Amino acid sequence: MLDTVLLWITKNEKRWLADLKSWLAIPSVSAQTEHDSDTRLAAEWVADRLGALGMRAQIISTPRHPCVLATTPDDLCASDAPHVLLYGHYDVQPPEPLDLWQTPPFAGEVRDGQLFARGASDDKGQVHAHIAALTAWREIDQRFPCRVTMLLEGEEEIGSPNLMAVIREHAAELRAARIVLISDSNQFAAGVPAITVGLRGLVYFQITVTAANSDLHSGLYGGAVANAANVLVDVLGKLHDAQGRVTIPGFYDDVQAVSAEEARMWKTLPFDEADYLRGLGLRATYGEAGYSTLTRQWARPTLEINGLTSGYQGPGAKTVLPCLASAKVSCRLVPNQDPRKIAAAFKAHLSGLLTQAFGAAAQIQIEELGAGSPPALTPTDSPAMRAGARALEIGFGTKPIFMRDGGSIPVVNWFKETLGLDTIMVGFGLPDDHIHAPNEKIDLANYYAGVRTVAALYDELGRVLT
Repeated sequence: MLDTVLLWITKNEKRWLADLKSWLAIPSVSAQTEHDSDTRLAAEWVADRLGALGMRAQIISTPRHPCVLATTPDDLCASDAPHVLLYGHYDVQPPEPLDLWQTPPFAGEVRDGQLFARGASDDKGQVHAHIAALTAWREIDQRFPCRVTMLLEGEEEIGSPNLMAVIREHAAELRAARIVLISDSNQFAAGVPAITVGLRGLVYFQITVTAANSDLHSGLYGGAVANAANVLVDVLGKLHDAQGRVTIPGFYDDVQAVSAEEARMWKTLPFDEADYLRGLGLRATYGEAGYSTLTRQWARPTLEINGLTSGYQGPGAKTVLPCLASAKVSCRLVPNQDPRKIAAAFKAHLSGLLTQAFGAAAQIQIEELGAGSPPALTPTDSPAMRAGARALEIGFGTKPIFMRDGGSIPVVNWFKETLGLDTIMVGFGLPDDHIHAPNEKIDLANYYAGVRTVAALYDELGRVLT
């Protein structure tokens, strides 16, 4: 039956594309309140599509944007069919700056085999691959090869503030699943499909340094009182040593070493550092000494300054001592690191640096933004993971690799902690898809291969999870 479904998918490629473009045309920008009605419209769009397949679809309201929860009814799958939970999101990042887009961000333009639109890769395009695959199964076999529940949220791009409440409220239904699927990730490279088995965790801070009670004339007060900007850059500059290592005591204590098997696999990957640098407009990489670029990105923790604000930044000169300076700082964490432990160590170390260098001349406030996200690492030898590898080979025509991702998907840990479920991350994006940036796109060959992969994956899971 799968062969017939795959043929049907290929025959209907133009249909899938048109349907996806209609979803992408809805500007479901969760961060911008002027798009609140559009975000709900995008939820209604996908609920209607899933309902048309015969799934029981409901829109679950939250204090901000709704979730969509849809489940295969008993008469559309075998009575003993295993239960699979798909998580994804239908909200998108703001498209600004608009002047950098070659075509309007919600127009869904196709150029040179690429579909350009906000959400094309992150995450509407990848979620739609599942909708298209399930549609093909429904039209060919009248049923699905396994029981499927979809949980799609509209707040992923703003930190999923209400998702955990929805998961807890529907835990009994969701816990019936055997495995979670997420398609919100990349292949390693074009022609190198991959399953993502590791994610870094995250803690994020807002740092504010206060000196005087107002900005001061630099001639009258310079050299006599603390300059908040000087204080901030001084303490931030001490957070790394000359080898690129983070200086926070205990920062590396719990870091899990990369296994010999993973290290061997990574060395075989078609990674060209010269091409990597050219794509970034750089002449050299930089980071913790003694590690390869891939290892730094996937398996080493980091501390990065994400933003700095202080003083006069208008045209011309203004001789002023800023009374306030602020920074946003994030730490990416790797397996075995605890976000709570790292956050406490960060706050203590930064406060100590300020006191040591400036005493009472300035004050520092450190606010943790969000609850933090632990790292995740999924075993590669489970039946479900092997099924995922077989499905990717069917969809893309070549064996996949197992890789990690330097980013964070907090919901992976939420599903594990709340429901006891492992996650398979099978994505169809490419590293150059410009997610969160102007001219976001998805390669259509990858999208269609993704539809085939998903169709095969549900078939494989329907057999190996029984």
